[in-house]
Amino acid sequence: MVHPPEPGYVGADYTLETLADPATFAAFCEREVALSQPGTPRPTGWVSGTYLWMVDDTADGPQVVGRISLRHELTAWLLEVGGHIGYAVRPSARRRGHATRALALMLPIAAERGLDRVLVTCDEDNVGSRRVIEANGGVLEDVRGTKRRYWLPTRPTHPPQS
Repeated sequence: MVHPPEPGYVGADYTLETLADPATFAAFCEREVALSQPGTPRPTGWVSGTYLWMVDDTADGPQVVGRISLRHELTAWLLEVGGHIGYAVRPSARRRGHATRALALMLPIAAERGLDRVLVTCDEDNVGSRRVIEANGGVLEDVRGTKRRYWLPTRPTHPPQS
């Protein structure tokens, strides 16, 4: 289930349609790189992060199939709703293990940043995301409103299950 972005969401200024323009996409990437740097001024409530693309090698060449982000710290809102890690996979590329693999690859990056565990949330009705989180060792802490809140160790004790 896709929901509109919350106010302040880093990608709220862009849509899939606007990102199809190469100049707009380049500006988006430049902004994401700048925002990933700890010293970059950012709007109130925003935190620095690490942003990665999910790319699949296809017969037609590499295709961007999604993205994943690690927020380096939690604000009160992120602790309640957003968590440390967020990801999205293009609908036509779902159910192929991209998000499961991307989350598994992001956990050691979080560990390198000094995080022993990370919070990952999903909507209660998002069964696919729930499976991704649980396959990577996520332990449900609670459900707040419509959000399931999971904690994951950044050094998994078992390999992810697809």
